[in-house]
Amino acid sequence: MSEYKIVMPSKPRIVMEEKNKGVYEIDGLYPGYGHTLGNSLRRIILSSLPGASITSIKIDGVSHEFQTLDGIKEDVIVVILNLKRIRFKMLSDEPQTVTLSIKGPKEVKAENIKTGGQVEILNGDLHVAEVTGKVNLNIEMKIEKGLCFISKEAFQKDKVDVGTIAVDAIFTPIRRVSYEVENMRVGDKTNHNRLRISIETDGTLSPREALSRSIEIMINQLKAIIDFKEPEIFAPEEIEVPALSDSKGVGKNGAEDKKGSDFADILKTRTDGLDLSTRTLNALSGANIRTLGGLARKKREDLLEVEGIGEKGISEIKKVLGKFGLNLKD
Repeated sequence: MSEYKIVMPSKPRIVMEEKNKGVYEIDGLYPGYGHTLGNSLRRIILSSLPGASITSIKIDGVSHEFQTLDGIKEDVIVVILNLKRIRFKMLSDEPQTVTLSIKGPKEVKAENIKTGGQVEILNGDLHVAEVTGKVNLNIEMKIEKGLCFISKEAFQKDKVDVGTIAVDAIFTPIRRVSYEVENMRVGDKTNHNRLRISIETDGTLSPREALSRSIEIMINQLKAIIDFKEPEIFAPEEIEVPALSDSKGVGKNGAEDKKGSDFADILKTRTDGLDLSTRTLNALSGANIRTLGGLARKKREDLLEVEGIGEKGISEIKKVLGKFGLNLKD
């Protein structure tokens, strides 16, 4: 009798871990699954792990990145490129502002940046600039959390102060990741796969943590599409609708009418069509909150537990819900 059950693979095994580098193996994969899992995990590791990066820079006396500064050896664009190489670890989900204030002559390093309590610099010995004259160098930087890579054009859509320079943001904490697949024996079969994954991070998270998070993200994505189920739509009566103002001639009866078919359609509105930031949309999608009705069923405390949503995200969500006459659940 031929076997028809697909064997389960082993747990990831540590081959090597050294500082921010790690090599891991998964044995006993069904034939062909090595490349299936390896390619998927590699793409998730590169694109879906959050990190912190500089998104805008403001330098005293500078209006654009192609200027030069008296008493500074490097051009402004070189200084900006050096600043972008600094790796930050943020303890808060909210954007943070850090400053650099130096009086020359002096070599400026990343460790000279004043970060406060919510930001940590991991490569403090990185060279930023060399102040050759008796001049002051004052720089203000905005640090944000995000995913993958976002071009400066995306940040320029928002209004920025005069003299503020938007920069391309490389959020990913991954420097490189690769995988190899080789055949191995399982029982009397020699065509099963062994998957070996090599990961190097920037130090803001460990390679083991990067692999664990990527596996968790993949599982959550697959759970969301099981059984071809549509996103759960809750009945209008289950969602609290505030009474409309009497000054408009609409009271309780108006609210009841709103709970009819039109309101049910509103609750089916997908979150990706709402006026929310990319960061908030990604966080809601990761938590499998895909409709306006599902969002209105959540409590403030529930949303704060979602990775990527902080107080700023809550305010943003409340503002959007308010446009539809909805509130978060008490």
